[in-house]
Amino acid sequence: MTTSRRILFVCTGNSARSVLAEATLRAWGAGRYEAYSAGSQPAGRINPYAIATLDAEGIASDGLRSKSWDEFAGDNGMPVDVVVTVCDSAAAEPCPVFFGDFIRTHWGLPDPAAVEGDDATKRHAFAAAHATIKARLHAFLALSDGTWSDREALTAALHRIGHIEAADSPSRA
Repeated sequence: MTTSRRILFVCTGNSARSVLAEATLRAWGAGRYEAYSAGSQPAGRINPYAIATLDAEGIASDGLRSKSWDEFAGDNGMPVDVVVTVCDSAAAEPCPVFFGDFIRTHWGLPDPAAVEGDDATKRHAFAAAHATIKARLHAFLALSDGTWSDREALTAALHRIGHIEAADSPSRA
């Protein structure tokens, strides 16, 4: 039996992209994965459009909060298996010393919270970001135990997944 793997999604504010990824992987990967998210400079609140996006798709948003990546770092930090940065600014920042022998990968996404416009425009931006996150997580969940047992193969697979766009993979709702 495979133990659950811990995945940490990181962005700067931990209010939109990383939270969408955390909640979706929690819903889809329950029992196989433990999903978390954090930010280098947390906003202190989850973007309401992120919550609305999750709610519209029936993905639980309870318990989500904007938090610092410091909660996962240092001697008292929880070991993680994979750290996924989802924004370019967080990817460029030096990560704190996370506990454990983890793989770091980058799945860059445009920030839907930076989109200006009316309510429909903002909802569309969050839905589009979430569609790409779902496409990537669909591929992530298809990784075999054999891939997980080969660090080099896993690193390469995670890198490829970071280039998947919503139209590249079937939707999973």
